Amino acid sequence: MIKQSKVISRSNPVEKRLMSCPRCQKPEALCVCSALDPVDTKTTVVILQHPQERAEALGTGWLTHCQLRNSVLRVGLSWPSLRRLLEQDVDMKRWGVLYLGAAKDTPRPEENPVLVLGRSGERLASAASILRALDGLIVLDGTWSQAKALWWRNPWLLKAHRLVLNPPGRSRYGKLRREPRRESLAVIEATALALSHLERRPDLEAAILKPFDLLVENVKTSGG
Repeated sequence: MIKQSKVISRSNPVEKRLMSCPRCQKPEALCVCSALDPVDTKTTVVILQHPQERAEALGTGWLTHCQLRNSVLRVGLSWPSLRRLLEQDVDMKRWGVLYLGAAKDTPRPEENPVLVLGRSGERLASAASILRALDGLIVLDGTWSQAKALWWRNPWLLKAHRLVLNPPGRSRYGKLRREPRRESLAVIEATALALSHLERRPDLEAAILKPFDLLVENVKTSGG
């Protein structure tokens, strides 16, 4: 459990300087506690949050952690290894990391929502067997440049399978937050889509996204 702090956005004027809710860590006008309903998953989710992302009122890393009982959230820039971070033995070959990065070609709509890439950005034909064997999922929480910094400052991430998403549509953020690519999603959206596919539970995505949907609704209602 990380230390709770006030949520203030520098890039978005939504409810600046208002006290945040101690549970969902959103400004009081945007509180989504009524939609928080933690779910159980077989897959362990580790959220690595860039320190600057903690101040974003529209950030979803903490909400993702709140929605997943089997999750860990750590704030920082670098860690020696996943084993040291979790304080337990891990097999990196049974972990995947969601990272947009560069791919050799753009996924086609008819392809699976979760793809596995090799070191050179090529899609692996063994993706299905790799995904079935995963114990855990690592998610980088921050803007594109912040996620890139986390990626390069933690070389042990290269030992995990690199996963990229092929979402059916754009982020629910809409015009509320600019995304670098069509396939870019909020952390909670990316995690929900990935877990739904990995665990073959179509209903899981909507269950995880309940507080995010309410957050977007609250922002629109408040005129943010």
